[in-house]
Amino acid sequence: MTDASKDAPHFHGHRQRLRERFLEGGTDALADYELLELVLFRANPRGDVKPLAKKLIDTFGSFADVISADPDRLKQFKGIGDAAVIEFRIVQAAAQKLAQGKVMNRPVLSSWRALLDYCHTIMAHEPIEQFRILFLDKKNRLIADEQQSKGTVDHAPVYVREVMKRAVALNAAAIILVHNHPSGDPTPSRADIAMTKEIIDAGTSLGIQVHDHVIIGKGMHASFKALDLI
Repeated sequence: MTDASKDAPHFHGHRQRLRERFLEGGTDALADYELLELVLFRANPRGDVKPLAKKLIDTFGSFADVISADPDRLKQFKGIGDAAVIEFRIVQAAAQKLAQGKVMNRPVLSSWRALLDYCHTIMAHEPIEQFRILFLDKKNRLIADEQQSKGTVDHAPVYVREVMKRAVALNAAAIILVHNHPSGDPTPSRADIAMTKEIIDAGTSLGIQVHDHVIIGKGMHASFKALDLI
């Protein structure tokens, strides 16, 4: 063993081995904390980030939960600064863009699985409720996806007039309503059901169909159409 090898830190060569495993086997070859290490490497070029990656996974629960966590909460961990938060946001934005690319300007009713994947990507790990509207043309192609409102941990205000106003402005023939339940349970509430009925009634008078209302939870979803609520 050379003097240089004796003086090398205990994680010497670990980064390169991890990169090689990733290149050969992709994400299936790595645990969540190891994938997180790869992201942290860019923010911390020299230190041992394995203990930090494991601690983050233990605290937040999964790779996705860490990547989408609140920056202020992330910065409470030693080793997480602006550089790491930026890397996390880049990963999150890239995932959202990739998922969006699979559904935008395509007939969403024949690509329903891809649409659900997209909704989960952008909403499942949000700490507060957000209400989104997917606007479709006459061929049911997704022409726009917009956040209509953001709220609290258990409520997002929805204004029926604004929903219809925007649908008319985009010349949408139909819409799909989507919102998340940060609790993880996608079961529709009475308020969700009542609000959906109001939007359906308003859309009917304008010739705008509401195809579905999807509630996104953690790893699951609820479809009003599948539940016979539409």
